[in-house]
Amino acid sequence: MPEPVLSQVDPEIAALIRNEAQRQHDKVRLIPSENYASRAVLEATGSILSNKYSEGYAGKRYYEGQQYIDEVELLAINRLKQLFGVEHVNVQPYSGSPANFAVYFAFCKPGDPVMGMGLPSGGHLTHGWGVSVTGSYFKSLQYGVRKSDQRIDFDEVARLAREHKPKLLWCGATAYPRIIDYPKFAEIAREVGAILVADIAHISGLIAGGAHPSPVGHAEIITSTTHKTLRGPRGGMILCTEKHRAAIDKAVFPGLQGGPHNGTTAAIAVAAKEASTPAFKEYAHAVVTNAKHMADALLSRGISLVTGGTDNHLLLLDLTPQGVPGKVAAKALDRAGIVTNYNSIPFDTRKPFDPSGVRIGTPAITSRGMGPNEMKIIANYMADVIEHPTDEALITRIAGSVRELCDKYPAPGIDLSAR
Repeated sequence: MPEPVLSQVDPEIAALIRNEAQRQHDKVRLIPSENYASRAVLEATGSILSNKYSEGYAGKRYYEGQQYIDEVELLAINRLKQLFGVEHVNVQPYSGSPANFAVYFAFCKPGDPVMGMGLPSGGHLTHGWGVSVTGSYFKSLQYGVRKSDQRIDFDEVARLAREHKPKLLWCGATAYPRIIDYPKFAEIAREVGAILVADIAHISGLIAGGAHPSPVGHAEIITSTTHKTLRGPRGGMILCTEKHRAAIDKAVFPGLQGGPHNGTTAAIAVAAKEASTPAFKEYAHAVVTNAKHMADALLSRGISLVTGGTDNHLLLLDLTPQGVPGKVAAKALDRAGIVTNYNSIPFDTRKPFDPSGVRIGTPAITSRGMGPNEMKIIANYMADVIEHPTDEALITRIAGSVRELCDKYPAPGIDLSAR
C-alpha cells in the first residue's frame, strides 16, 4: 500500500503550504533578503538526507554510515571554494547568525572589544547591537554613516578602531544600498591588529556573479547565509583562510552546534553549482541593473532614497517628505500585492517598530525574469499607493494589476498545478 502523502496525513499544513505557494506567485516580492530557490534546491532540501545524523566533519564523524554524506559535504565545500576563490569553507552553520556567533566564539572572550555597523545605519543585530547576545557578551563599538550623504563614515571607523583596538572589525550590512569598500576596511583592520570579518549575507550571490566586489583577499573571515541572492536553502557558511580553518571548524562543531542539516548541505551544493553558470552571472548583474532602474523610477515620482540611489540589490525609501510612516506604507503596499518591509533609516526620528522607511530589493522579481520595464511599472504602483495609502479602491485595482503582471512571470520552484 502506498505511503500516504502530506495532504492525506495533514491536510491543514498541506493547505497552508499551497496557500503560501499561491501568495508567492501572486505577489511582487520586494523584501531584499527573500528570493526563489530552484526546484532542484528545494528537492535536495527536503530529501531523505534529513534522516541521517552526522556530527563531525567529512572523514572524522562520530557516527557510522557517512559514506555518501561525506561526499555531499565535500561537494558543497569544494564548489564554494572554487566559486568564491577561498582556501576553506565551513557549510555547517544553520544560518547566517549562527555563522557569525561561531566567529565570535573562535576569536573572542566575553568583554573583548568588537566593532560593527550600527543597526540604525544599516548594520545587522549580530554585529554587536545591544539587544543581541553579541552586544551583551562583548564590548561593542558601533560605527555609522555620515549625515551629509548617508555613506559609511570611515573617519569614525578609523577613530573608534584606533581608540578601542577591537578583536573583530565587522563590515557588511542589511540595509545599506552601496558598495562596501573592503580595501579601506582592511587597511584600518591591519593598522589596529583586528581581524576583518565581512558579512556578505545579502550580496553573496552578487559577488559570486561578479556584480559586486569581493572581500576575498581583504577579509580573513567571510560569513554568509546561503539563500538571499545566492538562491540556495536557508543555511549558512563561513569562508576563511587556511590559517583560521581549525579555529572556525572547532567553533562551529563542537563549539556551537551538533550535527549539520544534511539536506541543507546538499542544497547548498546544488546552489553553488547553479551559481557557477553563465546564466547565474547574467542574473546577478540583472539584479543590480533592475535595482538602478527601480531607483530612477521612484526618484522620478518624488520618493527619496537613502544615499540617493543604489549600487546593489537594495533600496531604502525615506518617506519622511510624504508624511507617511513606513509601517503604514508597507501594510498598504502588501494589500496592493507588493511585499516590502518597513525599516528604520539613518538618523530616524521615529521608533524602530514604527519607522520612517521602507526597504525593498530586486532579487526575487529578477529571478522571475522581470526587467527594467517591469521595474518602472512596479515603482509607479508603489508611488501611487504611498501617495494614497488609505484609498482602498486604488489599492484593490493595483492588486489586480499586480496579479496579472505576476501571471506573465512564473515563479521558479513553484508548481501551482500540484494542488
